[in-house]
Amino acid sequence: MSEPLLELRDVQTHFPVESGFVRRRQIGTVKAVDGVSFALARGEVLGLVGESGCGKSTLARAILQLVPTTGGAVLLGGRALTAASPDEIKRARRDMQMVFQDPFASLNPRMTVFDTLAEPLRVHRVCPAEEIPARVARLMERVGLAPRFSRKYPHEFSGGQRQRIAIARALALEPQLLIADEPVSALDVSIQAQILNLLAQLVREMNLSLLFIAHDLSVVKHISDRVAVMYLGRIVELGTAAEVMEHPRHPYTRALISAIPTVHAVDGRTRIVLSGDPPSPLNPPAGCAFHPRCPFAQDGCKASVPILRPAGPDHTAACVRLDELPPAN
Repeated sequence: MSEPLLELRDVQTHFPVESGFVRRRQIGTVKAVDGVSFALARGEVLGLVGESGCGKSTLARAILQLVPTTGGAVLLGGRALTAASPDEIKRARRDMQMVFQDPFASLNPRMTVFDTLAEPLRVHRVCPAEEIPARVARLMERVGLAPRFSRKYPHEFSGGQRQRIAIARALALEPQLLIADEPVSALDVSIQAQILNLLAQLVREMNLSLLFIAHDLSVVKHISDRVAVMYLGRIVELGTAAEVMEHPRHPYTRALISAIPTVHAVDGRTRIVLSGDPPSPLNPPAGCAFHPRCPFAQDGCKASVPILRPAGPDHTAACVRLDELPPAN
């Protein structure tokens, strides 16, 4: 890989848990993100998957510096965002943008589409005021919306149209990095396909780097070059989309893949049902965080936290028993 656009080095985001009304004292720490490292190349799509509560959205906000990082480093184009000043972060916003899960919540209901798309152009002084209407019209056309609707408000659009508006707003500053946080989970299935195809088209046309967050591996497989699987604040498997989907090595990844709905039964495929619920990030288990639910767990899994190690071509996994596990069905 050439010099990556985005690089994460052991990123941590911990939130203190406090008690008391008058004298506040810390009684614990929520380890939402607990040592994540990966790199994202220019023009690459990385899918990030995992159960709800595993830290995916917190990691996205930590990359954008919307929540503080308590350890590690986030580098965008070689610039360390975790050590940047507020003015430097503001300038970096032009190169990184985010599409949130719920388009109705992420759009201001009191602002027209025109004002929503014009706001980043005005804040960052991208162009003279007289050029803004033309740029807004081009943004709407790029995401498949007619410019004549620019004076309407968000409630006058469907869910899919609102998400297109949110994508247009993210593209207004022509960023290099786009983070999409479950952008299709609130949409109908038919609309999901349209939004996924739009994102894939934009990645090709604009040479965007895309971090695509979801909990549905079938959706991630459709759009991603590589896939990272996250569990309780850590990456447990990382590799090319084809390699991870066809030859999953971590037991958690195997369970996720086995849960993908299929129209017809797949010969030899075994449904893996995990016992119990994901542990709390306030009190994670010792050693491998997945061992209380893992069908292959042994006493040695409690001894130390496993690190990512080679599991195949362009493929790594974090499992103590990686070399001992039987092939996935």
